[in-house]
Amino acid sequence: MRLARAVRNLRSFERRFRQTRMIARAIKSRQHPILAHIIPIRRCNLSCAYCNEYDKVSSPVSFAEMQRRIDLLAALGTAIITFSGGEPLLHPELDEMIRGIRAHGMIATLITNGYLLTPDRIHRLNRAGLEHLQISIDNVQPDAVSTKSLKVLDKKLQWLAEHAEFDVNINSVLGAGVQNPEDALTITRRALELGFETTVGIVHDHSGQLQPLQDMEKAVYEQIQNERKPAFWAFAYDNLFHKNLALGQPNDWHCRAGSRYLYICEDGLVHYCSQQRGYPAIPLENYTHEDLDHEYWTRKPCAPYCTISCVHRVAMIDLVREKPREALARFFPPTAPGEAARLPLGINFLSSIFLPPENGKPQNPIAKATAGVAMRLFGIK
Repeated sequence: MRLARAVRNLRSFERRFRQTRMIARAIKSRQHPILAHIIPIRRCNLSCAYCNEYDKVSSPVSFAEMQRRIDLLAALGTAIITFSGGEPLLHPELDEMIRGIRAHGMIATLITNGYLLTPDRIHRLNRAGLEHLQISIDNVQPDAVSTKSLKVLDKKLQWLAEHAEFDVNINSVLGAGVQNPEDALTITRRALELGFETTVGIVHDHSGQLQPLQDMEKAVYEQIQNERKPAFWAFAYDNLFHKNLALGQPNDWHCRAGSRYLYICEDGLVHYCSQQRGYPAIPLENYTHEDLDHEYWTRKPCAPYCTISCVHRVAMIDLVREKPREALARFFPPTAPGEAARLPLGINFLSSIFLPPENGKPQNPIAKATAGVAMRLFGIK
C-alpha cells in the first residue's frame, strides 16, 4: 500500500501541473467547455432509492459513437471529460475510451459505484491513463435506500489504495435518507485513513434542488469539515457554496451549464446537467461555439438551490477570471467582520504576480517578468 501511495503521489505532481495549466487556460478564455460529463451506458448494476440516473435495460453506446463524441468534445476545446452513468464500468470498451480522451490531451476521470473494481480492473485503468476516480458511499451497512455501503466497498477501497496510480476521491453523502447520518463521518475517516481525497455531498431532489439537512445531519457535516483537510479548491468551494447549502440557504452565483459545463446523455444530446435533462437538448454534433456563448450568459432559475457540485466548481473558475479579488475574498472570507481576507501564502504570492496592484500603480518589473515566465510555463502566452 505504501508503494502504491508513493507512485500515486509521484504521478500526482504531473497531474497537478496539467490541472493548473487547464485552470490557467480557462481563466484566460471562456470560449471552451471546462468539464463534460458523458454517459457511455445508462444501465446500472444497483438500484439506489434516491437515484434518477439509471435504468436496468439500456445497452452500451457503441465504441465508434463514443469515440466520435469524444472527438467532438475535443474540437470544442473541452479540458476534462468524466464518464458517469448508470455504471460506466459496465461498458466493455471503457479503457479504450479513456485512451481516446488522453490522446487528445484532455483529462480523463470516472465516477463509479465501485462494485466492479478488482485488482486487475484497477491495473487496466492505470494502463488506460485514468487520472481521477470518484466513489460515493452512502452508509456503513446496506439498507433499503442504498447498498453503496462501506461494508460492501471497503475491500474495493483497500485494492484502490494498494494498486491505483490515479487520484481517488471518496464522497460521503448526507440527506440520502439512510438510517444513521453519522455513517458519513465514518466513511470520511476511513477514506482519510487510506490516503484518499474526501468530499461530502448533500443529496438533491429529482431536479437537482436542495433537500435541507436535519439537525443531526448538520452536526455531522460540521464534524466532517473539522476533520478533513481540503486542498485549496475544495476549501474555497466549501466557503462559496457548501456552507450555505448545509444551512438550507440559497447561493448567489451564475451557473454556466451548457457552456463551461456540458452533460451529454446516452443519446448524444447536450443538457445543462444530469438533473436538468431536456435543456437545451441539442445533438452534440450540432453544438457550436455560438451555443456555448449563449448558454454562458443564460440565467438558470434552478441555480440558487442547486447542489450539483461539479457545476459549482466550474463556475468558480469564471468568477476568478471575471472578478479575481472578489473571488479570493469569497473563497477565503475573514474570520471576523471588518478584517481582511486571510489568503494562504501561495495565493498571496500568485496574486502579487498576476493581479495589478490595488493602489493603481504599475506592476513592478520583477513581478511582471515572473508573471510572463509563469504564463509561458502554463502554455497561455
